[in-house]
Amino acid sequence: MIWTSEDVARFQVRRQAAGMTVHQVEQAVDTAVVRVRETRQELRFPAAAEAGQFAPDPEELADRWAAVLTEWRRVAAHLAASGAGAYDAEQDETGCAWAREREERRATALRDHAAGMERQREKRDELCAEVWVGAAAGRRVRAAAARAGLTPVEVLAQLAERVSVDDDGAVSVAPFTPGGLPVASEER
Repeated sequence: MIWTSEDVARFQVRRQAAGMTVHQVEQAVDTAVVRVRETRQELRFPAAAEAGQFAPDPEELADRWAAVLTEWRRVAAHLAASGAGAYDAEQDETGCAWAREREERRATALRDHAAGMERQREKRDELCAEVWVGAAAGRRVRAAAARAGLTPVEVLAQLAERVSVDDDGAVSVAPFTPGGLPVASEER
């Protein structure tokens, strides 16, 4: 999971606290204290809670409210230390640092996801085939592989990479030297 309860709480509280006065932040702390108490009680007496198919996991909910309470208390302490009358997220160095870290993790997760999707697309396009060639063609492939220091399978793979199909469906391969870079017009 990319986001911990603390990450979610920090993001939520930072967004909700914007522009709130000291008194409003204190009320939010009080509300979070009540929610923590209620979720802990729900953990002790699970039968009292309505259990439904889409009901949140009580332990996860308790962790989330505990994290929210911790963050509200941090915001209240920040306001007290700074002497500000209202919360300004841009003036909260700790909150800004956490927001940057969260955004970096999000960007990394999106990049990793995109790279994984690209690998899946590439994997779908791969072809694994067992090829049987006649004796004469087999000898030519083995000789070319031996000269290039490759295996016959590697030579056939390089051959397949260079296949082109024209508009009429004709398949061709330009001359190339196995193991080397493709040469546009190689003399024979």
